[in-house]
Amino acid sequence: MTEKLNILVWNEGVHEANNQPETMAEMYPAGIHGAVADGLKGFYPDAGITTATLGDPEHGLSEETLAATDVLLWWGHVAHGEVSDDVVERVQRHVLGGMGLIVLHSGHFAKIFTRLLGTTCSLKWRNEGERELVWTVKPSHPIAAGVESPIVIPKQEMYGELFDIPEPDDLIFISSFEGGEVFRSGVTFTRGKGRIFYFSPGDQEYPVYHQPQIRQVIANGVGWVAQPGRFREEPGVSNAPRDWFLNTP
Repeated sequence: MTEKLNILVWNEGVHEANNQPETMAEMYPAGIHGAVADGLKGFYPDAGITTATLGDPEHGLSEETLAATDVLLWWGHVAHGEVSDDVVERVQRHVLGGMGLIVLHSGHFAKIFTRLLGTTCSLKWRNEGERELVWTVKPSHPIAAGVESPIVIPKQEMYGELFDIPEPDDLIFISSFEGGEVFRSGVTFTRGKGRIFYFSPGDQEYPVYHQPQIRQVIANGVGWVAQPGRFREEPGVSNAPRDWFLNTP
């Protein structure tokens, strides 16, 4: 990809400021958003990579910012309800118009994700610091390029089925856990003209976003969802009457 990408990493930033400041300061001194952004810099040195948080004006997701963003990465956990519905609608409009979206870990409950997918996006979970193995089940997909299988995550929150999502376009990764659970941990969707990648590994209590292979997957995801300059307009909706075909000559 030769075009310069504009990448925005969004994180609610609540754990860093309120819930676990000491743990987060040690593990993610620049915040989860900072760690994810730092991981992308090695893969996209010429890209414009910025970050934003819930506490920024308009959550850092103004119309002007989104219009200039090729890929938005989203991490949220305890403050989904605090995200403005107006901002969610704005993000949705830009995804439908071609902006790429990557939703990470507990962002499965983000308003933007549940709205775009139309389901609860609920799942089973248990947080006991168990080993996770991330298995590649579609090695031909660009997001799996150069990724070892399995990726071994020494400690991670368990996510398990049933994951209440629609049938994904692509199932790329499946995770297994010490307790025997499995989870569809890497899936893609298309909504309107936008591509969406959901990737579950990564938690505020474990340094998962520092792992090279996790960074590789996220970077591959950015490259796949990015479609700079190709669309960036809302899909058209016809206002023609339903029986228009009956009136054609």
